[in-house]
Amino acid sequence: MHAYGPVPSRRLGRSLGVSPIPLKTCSYNCIYCQLGRTHRQQISRESFYPREEILKDVQKVIDTSKTDYITFAGDGEPALCKDLGWLIRQCKKNWQIPVAVITNASLLFMKDVRQDLKESDVLLSKLDAGSEDVFRRLNRPDNSIGFEEMLEGQVDFRQEYSGKIWLEVMLVAGLNDSDISLMDIRKAIELIKPEEIYISVPTRPPAEPWVMPPVPERIIRAHEIIGSALDLTQYESGEFGLGDFTDVRTAIIEICSRHPLREEQARAIEKKFAKAGCIDEMLSKNILVRVEYRNISYLLPAGFVRGPHTGD
Repeated sequence: MHAYGPVPSRRLGRSLGVSPIPLKTCSYNCIYCQLGRTHRQQISRESFYPREEILKDVQKVIDTSKTDYITFAGDGEPALCKDLGWLIRQCKKNWQIPVAVITNASLLFMKDVRQDLKESDVLLSKLDAGSEDVFRRLNRPDNSIGFEEMLEGQVDFRQEYSGKIWLEVMLVAGLNDSDISLMDIRKAIELIKPEEIYISVPTRPPAEPWVMPPVPERIIRAHEIIGSALDLTQYESGEFGLGDFTDVRTAIIEICSRHPLREEQARAIEKKFAKAGCIDEMLSKNILVRVEYRNISYLLPAGFVRGPHTGD
C-alpha cells in the first residue's frame, strides 16, 4: 500500500500520504526519526516499485476521501525514487490537488533531484544543523554527503524553484539547542530563504530513546535567535482517513507503521470499527508493542528498529 490516509497534518490539513520507497530507505539515519533506524542507507536513486502501481493506490484513496494535499513523504527519503517527477506531474494532471513533498533535502545537490522536486507546489524541507559536526551527530548522513554540499543543494534549489519552501528545524536537547548551534542554523536559513520556518521537537518515540526535546527556555531562545519561526512543538489532532481499510487490524498496523499512534488515537480507530478488544489482542500476541515516550503511550508494530537505552 503506497497511498495512505488522509492523515491529520499540522501544516497540510488533511494530507494524503504517498510512499514511493521501501520502509526506512534513506540517505540519513536521524537520531530522532519516528520510524526507527535506517535499514538501507543510500544516495542512489531507483524505481523501487512500478510507478503505475503507485498512481493506482493514490486513485483508490482519493476516490474515498477529502484531501487538501497529496504529499510524497515515504518511509524514508522520497527523493530516492527516480520516478518522483513523473508521479508529481501525473497527480497534478489527474486531480488538480496541490502536491507537497516532505524531504530531508540531502539530495538537492543532484540536478535530477532538483528537477523532479521543482514539479511540486510545496517543499517541506529540513535543516537541523548549521555545522558539519552537528550534522554528523544528529542526522547521521550517508558518508558521501557533507554539510556544505547539502546546504549548497538547498541554496541552488531555492534559486530555481517557483513554489513554496517550508523549512523545519528539529531541536534535540544537548545537540543543536545551544546559542552557537542556533546562530549557525540561522546563518544557513538566511541563505536558503524559505517562505516559512518551523521549529519542532520530537513528539513521538525516536530512533534513539535517549533523544529528548529541549527545555521550554531553550525553545523560546531558538525562536529569538532564528526569528520569524512558527511553532510546531504541539501534538497533531484530527481524524485519520479510514475509507480504504476493511478491518481495524489492517488499519492500525498500516497507519502506525508510518505514523506511530498515541494509544488514544488507536483506541479511537478501534471504536470506529466497533471491534473492542482488537488492540489488546494485538498487544498480547506481540503484533503491536506499547512504547512510553515523555509520559505518553504509543503503539508501534513489533520489530521497529530502535536503539537501546544507552543514555549517550
